[in-house]
Amino acid sequence: MTEPTLALLLVLLPFAGALVAAALPVAARGAAAWLAGGTMLAGLGLLGAMLPGVMAGEPARAVVPWVPSLGLDLSLRIDGFSWLFATLVLGIGLLVAVYARYYMDRADPVPRLYALLLAFTGAMLGVLTAGNVLILVVFWELTSLASFLLIGYWHGSPAARDGARVSLIVTAGGGLCLLLAMLLLGHIAGSHDLDRILASGPAIRAHPLYGPALTLFLIGAFTKSAQVPFHFWLPNAMAAPTPVSAFLHSATMVKAGVYLLVRFSPALGETQAWFFLVTGTGMATLVLGSLIALFRHDLKGLLAYSTISHLGLITALAGIGSDGAILAAIFHICNHAVFKASLFMAAGIIDHETGTRDMRRLSGLMRLMPVTGTLAIVAAAAMAGVPLLNGFISKEMFFAEAVDWHNGTWLDDSLPYFATLAGVLSVAYSLRFIVSVFFGPPAQDLPRQPHEPVRWMRRPVELLVLLCLVVGVLPGATLGPALNMAARAVLGPETPYYSIAVWHGWNAPLAMSLLAMALGTLLFFAFARPIAAGPEGPPLLHRIQARRVFDRLLLGLAWDGPRAARALLSSSRLQPQLVLIVLLAIVAMAPILWAAARVAAPADPARVNAGFALMWTAGGACAVGAALLAKYHRFAALVLLGGTGLVTCLTFAWFSAPDLAVTQLLVEVVTTVLLLLGLRWLPRRLAEIPGDRLRAARVRRARDLVIAVAFGSGLAATSFLVMTRPPGGPTVGDWFLRNAYEEGGGTNVVNVILVDFRAFDTFGEITVLAIVGLSVFALLRRFRPAAESADRPAEQLAPTARPLADTMLVPSVIMRWMFPVTIVFAAYLFLRGHDLPGGGFAAGVTLAIAFLLQYLGHDVRWVEGRLTVLPVRWMGAGLLIAGGTGVGSWLFGYPFLTAHAQYVTLPLIGQVPAATALIFDFGVFALVLGATLLMLVAIAHQSLRAGRARPRDGEAPPPPGGT
Repeated sequence: MTEPTLALLLVLLPFAGALVAAALPVAARGAAAWLAGGTMLAGLGLLGAMLPGVMAGEPARAVVPWVPSLGLDLSLRIDGFSWLFATLVLGIGLLVAVYARYYMDRADPVPRLYALLLAFTGAMLGVLTAGNVLILVVFWELTSLASFLLIGYWHGSPAARDGARVSLIVTAGGGLCLLLAMLLLGHIAGSHDLDRILASGPAIRAHPLYGPALTLFLIGAFTKSAQVPFHFWLPNAMAAPTPVSAFLHSATMVKAGVYLLVRFSPALGETQAWFFLVTGTGMATLVLGSLIALFRHDLKGLLAYSTISHLGLITALAGIGSDGAILAAIFHICNHAVFKASLFMAAGIIDHETGTRDMRRLSGLMRLMPVTGTLAIVAAAAMAGVPLLNGFISKEMFFAEAVDWHNGTWLDDSLPYFATLAGVLSVAYSLRFIVSVFFGPPAQDLPRQPHEPVRWMRRPVELLVLLCLVVGVLPGATLGPALNMAARAVLGPETPYYSIAVWHGWNAPLAMSLLAMALGTLLFFAFARPIAAGPEGPPLLHRIQARRVFDRLLLGLAWDGPRAARALLSSSRLQPQLVLIVLLAIVAMAPILWAAARVAAPADPARVNAGFALMWTAGGACAVGAALLAKYHRFAALVLLGGTGLVTCLTFAWFSAPDLAVTQLLVEVVTTVLLLLGLRWLPRRLAEIPGDRLRAARVRRARDLVIAVAFGSGLAATSFLVMTRPPGGPTVGDWFLRNAYEEGGGTNVVNVILVDFRAFDTFGEITVLAIVGLSVFALLRRFRPAAESADRPAEQLAPTARPLADTMLVPSVIMRWMFPVTIVFAAYLFLRGHDLPGGGFAAGVTLAIAFLLQYLGHDVRWVEGRLTVLPVRWMGAGLLIAGGTGVGSWLFGYPFLTAHAQYVTLPLIGQVPAATALIFDFGVFALVLGATLLMLVAIAHQSLRAGRARPRDGEAPPPPGGT
């Protein structure tokens, strides 16, 4: 396979695996684990196939055109840095997949966990390989969404829900800032291509928008990588399962921010603002995270704040920005991922086997869990920077960069002291992890009797700890070539080759390391007992919590002015919301109509068609009659409202818009049935309202009448002007008329636009329709009528309150005869849609009407044993077919949802037109059918439930989502 194909497969493979995993049954734990592990392993194989070209300095690229006129393409690029990072993500992901198989409880929906892990992996790979900064932001926000679902995996836990909510607000808010930053950078560089932006460093730094772009960019990066003051979300995310924590907080989620800082340092760095903001924030995070980690009592809490500290170290290196600093940052990204993933897994094993993570209750586990203890001690020593382990070398490189002279500012001069202080604290909290858990007297009050875990639960930890040792002893032979390859990808091909070794002689960095280890050991043993007995936080500082500040800030956003505006403009009732929307539309529309009326030619009475005027007069009379009769007889008002809809259909047909006329007619039928089914749940009529409320109700009706007349008149005038006034020049419609048949293969221009030229818009619309259908069904499943409608006697209810089969105006036998005819008519509309009025939407609504008539005419009993319709599956199949049609065009090198039309020869028939848009239209048909049935049947069940308190003899309620 070519490199572009490999790059596309690398990103798409995890998403495909996520879809398959999500479809697995809950009991398929082993199959889900094999699927996730196999997907990660296949991704590593793809990276291996791309390695020769990447090592040669030729990034693997893949470009799928999307909107070339806007410079928006699905562009992927894999250079040395992204290759190394992707290998890290997939390698840790493979080990997490193995670990989770034995960590998760049998009662947990494990396939859902693997599906989310794979989806998150795909989003992370998209961030790493995106060649267009706008596509990068899309994947960036996908990581926020996937992490929200992963952190809230145990959604029954308030802590999990709270942690997921906070992480989503912080990281997604930062993602919006990042989007603005990327738009500004694209504006400055003249392109949103990543290579173009990275090569435009001097122009970006000299531009007046550099300050706003840098600020927004850093907010996006700092929120994702939990830098001060945005660090508080990461400890709350520890409510996630340990495999999730091991994956998100070692190699993926939190590393995305530092990846972005390292990647963009050549373009945005080399300024005082960059150095002070990035290095200053990194050093503050490094020291504060280390200090808080020392006082945490929860194992995962200590590891969470240590992660924050190490992220600060990497951020500080990115802020320094020298060649050695960038190499050290990349090296520490890899080292931290290895030892932190092993520590999280070890903490999960301890929690899994003892039933607690509280270090005040844990003690002496080395006797009962010697292998796990040894592995955890080595990993913690790597975190502390002990020699001959991988963490020691990258921390030495950090100390060397801190000592080196850069710009002579006060921050630059203070770097060695802050770095040494952080090293002292790092040794202290690593020792606390080791000594408190594995040494001392045996614990007496543990929820479970500790013992070693199953073999394969420990294997990932063993492999990671082995890597800590091997890289620590032989760094140049193991990671040296890959690190230099990654550094050249960031800094440029002229970057010299750095030799990475364990021993560099007696120098200042080594002295700082030895001093940090000595003082850290003294600090821990001097204050071990006060720390264990004290609160979870440094003295005095434990009362100042960023999370509390965040919560109060959120409360402040809803205080005073915003709260008053919300009270004035917001309501839980639908009618006031509609009134506000309509009033805003009137205000916005009035100036436009006034300007159009002033330039419009005077009306010529001779041009008014008598038949059209009579038709509109009848429609207006139906509308007025419906408004008046709604107070006395709602069923009659509904019939008159249908007359108004029929006039609207005829109007579309009159002005040569048959597609709109057909669609309006079908939607009118569905809407009428929907209103018929919902009559029971409307509020009481005016005659039933008590006297003290009657006057207010009449005033409200008069107000609504004035608003309705104003809005309806304005909309009618706008429509009339649009449909009758000739254009002053060429329009976009002329282009579609000329090219519909030649490029889309259809003579029905409207349908060609929907399924070809603007198919992406249609795909978005049917996705929204699916979401609406599921939302309506979910709401109606839990709907309970208000007392004012449920407590009325049956004789006061709408006709639909009685059994539906007894109230149908059309005999059920006729409905049964109409069923095959309606199916044929739906097929007719579907097949003719590309050349004549019709299409997938119209056919879907038609077939939904056919099913609904059978359902209403024969009650629930008709369904049992005769016909089964599963609307949710129809919706899912429709989305898959429509999306698959779009993806299919990629296989031939065309943009997403590009259609192809040609004539094919059929036996005995001859040449017939065929287009791939027909497949997409079938997806539209399936989704519209499923969504319409799901909504209508959901409300029909409510009406059936209103007609009788319990099912009739021999009946059973239909399954959820199926009819």
